[in-house]
Amino acid sequence: MIDLSEQLLLFIVSLLANFFSALAGGGAGLIQLPALIFLGLPFGLALATHKVASVALGVGATVRHLKSSRLERKFALYILATGLPGVILGASVILQIPGRLAEVALGLLTMGLGLYSYLSPELGQALQIRNRHRRGMLIGGLALFGMGVLNGSLTSGTGLFVTLWLVRWFGLDYKTAVAYTLILVGIFWNGSGAVALGVLGDIYWIWVPTLIAGSLIGGYFGAHVGIVKGNKVIKTTYEVVTLLIGIKLIVG
Repeated sequence: MIDLSEQLLLFIVSLLANFFSALAGGGAGLIQLPALIFLGLPFGLALATHKVASVALGVGATVRHLKSSRLERKFALYILATGLPGVILGASVILQIPGRLAEVALGLLTMGLGLYSYLSPELGQALQIRNRHRRGMLIGGLALFGMGVLNGSLTSGTGLFVTLWLVRWFGLDYKTAVAYTLILVGIFWNGSGAVALGVLGDIYWIWVPTLIAGSLIGGYFGAHVGIVKGNKVIKTTYEVVTLLIGIKLIVG
C-alpha cells in the first residue's frame, strides 16, 4: 500500500533538490540521496533509484534550455563520447579506495571548486571560447572521462565538476556550461549510470514516479530561473551548492 505522506515528502525533497541542481549545474544528490537512505533504502538501492530519477532532471531542464540555448552539436557529441565510457566504467568497477576516504577527498575537492569560483569574480561571466585545438580537446576529453568515472561510481556533485571544467578550460559562461551539463550529464551520463546500476542491482520502482515528477518540475523551474537571472546568480548559486556539498561529504 502506498504511503501518501511518504510520497509527499519524496516529492518535496526531489523538487527542492532538483531546483537548486538545475540552477547551479549539479548537486541534486546532496539532498535526494541521503533522503532516500533516511527513509529506509540501503545505499546501493538508493543510489540506483536516485540515478533513474536524476535523468528526469535533465529532461525538465532540457525542455526549458532548448527554448533559449544554442548548443553546438559537435561539442555536445564530444562531451558524450569522452564522458560516457567513464560513466559505465565507474558504475561497473568496484573502487579500491575505502568509501569513507573517497567521500572526504571528494568533499574537499568539491569545496575547492566553490572557493576557486568565489575567488575568481570574472570567471564564467562572459563566453570566451578557448582550447578547441587538438591538444586542448585531448586534455579536456581526458578530464571529462575522469569526471564520468566519478559520475558512475559516486553520488553527489559530479555535474558541478563538469560545469566548472567547461567554464575554466573551454571558456564557456556559466549559463551555457550549465545547459550542457544538465542536458548531457543529466540525461545521457546519468541515464547510462542508471542502466548500469539497474543491471547490476535493483531499483525501488514504487518511489520512482514521485521522484521523477519532482525532478521534472524542479529541473524546469531551476533552469528557468538561471536563464532569466543570468550568469551572476548562477555563479553565486554554484558556489553555495559546492560548499554545502563539500561540507556534507566531509561530515558524513
